[in-house]
Amino acid sequence: MDEPLRQLLAKTLDWQESHARFDSAIADLAPELRGKRPEGAPHSVWELVEHIRLAQRDILDFTRDESYQERRWPDDYWPSSQAPSSSSAWDESVAGYHADVDAFKALVMDPDFDLFAKVPWGSGQTNIREVVLAADHTAYHVGQIVLVRRLLGAWG
Repeated sequence: MDEPLRQLLAKTLDWQESHARFDSAIADLAPELRGKRPEGAPHSVWELVEHIRLAQRDILDFTRDESYQERRWPDDYWPSSQAPSSSSAWDESVAGYHADVDAFKALVMDPDFDLFAKVPWGSGQTNIREVVLAADHTAYHVGQIVLVRRLLGAWG
């Protein structure tokens, strides 16, 4: 009965309807530009990619882990450096993002996962709120990635 809602929620975690997908936003970005901040911009593409991954992981952990421990803002949500330490650090961050999207989708599609239930260890948050939060947060920062790339002359 709630299958269409579950499918829509799963799709929103990485869809490309009216905006760029995460993968499109980072595609073909030269490694030397990953850690570059355009003049006046507060973040590099690396900082945004790693922030998306860290925040999404936090939301996923909060949603499914009864032993969840709140992280420290902003230290635990942003990378400590402007640029990845290596190409493998970049690749690991992107892979971690994808693994967590897949885990979130599996959770959403699980008929035993009550979308409307409150997260028992939360303070009133519902499961559906957490899924929407993850999708919305990612979409917001993907837009920033596109802007940073435009300012760097590396988009389109």
